Amino acid sequence: MIDIQALLGEQAESLLTHKCQGIPTETLTLPGPDYIRDSFAATDRSIPVMRSFQQLLDAGRLGGTGYVSILPVDQGIEHSAGASFAPNPMYFDPEHIVRLAIEGGCNGVASTLGVLGSVARRYAHKIPFIVKINHNDALVYPNQYDQRLFASVRQAYDMGAVGIGATIYFGSDTSRRQLEEVSEAFAEAHRLGMVTILWCYLRNSAFKTDNDDHHVSADLSGQANYLGVTIEADIIKQKMAETNGGFNAVNVGKTHADVYQKLTTEHPIDLTRYQVANCYMGRIGLINSGGASGENDLEQAIKTAVINKRAGGMGLISGRKAFQKPFAEGVELLQAIQDVYLDKSVTLA
Repeated sequence: MIDIQALLGEQAESLLTHKCQGIPTETLTLPGPDYIRDSFAATDRSIPVMRSFQQLLDAGRLGGTGYVSILPVDQGIEHSAGASFAPNPMYFDPEHIVRLAIEGGCNGVASTLGVLGSVARRYAHKIPFIVKINHNDALVYPNQYDQRLFASVRQAYDMGAVGIGATIYFGSDTSRRQLEEVSEAFAEAHRLGMVTILWCYLRNSAFKTDNDDHHVSADLSGQANYLGVTIEADIIKQKMAETNGGFNAVNVGKTHADVYQKLTTEHPIDLTRYQVANCYMGRIGLINSGGASGENDLEQAIKTAVINKRAGGMGLISGRKAFQKPFAEGVELLQAIQDVYLDKSVTLA
């Protein structure tokens, strides 16, 4: 097991001892070994959906805990293959992506139809597949942000995937069309017995002000989460909150003073707790993004995992920090993240 306190350094005491006051832990539905039986079984999801979700929760090093560690590799489209894989060209070959997820102890691997389909007969029975059905095509000029369908739900089902993933760019010019497409896809996935994961991202240049990037504001990203659970995403993927006050800063929608004065503080665990609250108080699991690769990736990944776990989240979905490193280092980083969720000394805030 990793030394979490040492990796957190000066932030260890604040991150490991903080207690949430605005939204107490006892008000949340939390991940655990019996999450499907005790929580998810109360929903309108079918028995095959629950079986698929349980298969995801039972896989990898976190199997049986209720937490998930997922390797997502759709950046070859979202950011271009060169930008994503030039640091480690072996990952142009999809087999290495799936091997990284397996040897890294992940619950599942999320990627494109092409990546997973190219090795499905060899690996779909060894690790849960999650097919990302829409993407932002980076090869468009002038550059624009618009998630378009690249695959059908049926193709993912025929491949043997346990679930599908999709992104909605809330706040974008095309968000309403994306919302309709993804809602229809999620309904079809549920009819076929598959789990649904929604990348609930904000995308609008107006969300950036002189002082803050409100794409990662707790109140706006929290509302994106609430929209995501409304279309029955089974898991919400969200960037970890770094700021707050987006509603007032960009003058969009309606909010309430208690969001800022009672329910949240500036502490990162409180900001992420608010994201969890918008996932029906944790009834739907929140997984946070691992973020881009850079300096101190291990420390940053551990910090993100600690915040997510203590806030009441369901896990982490970390890609570039793992696959843009030599294979062994990527495995080590993924397992270090999992160690946070396996460490019983890291408690809920």
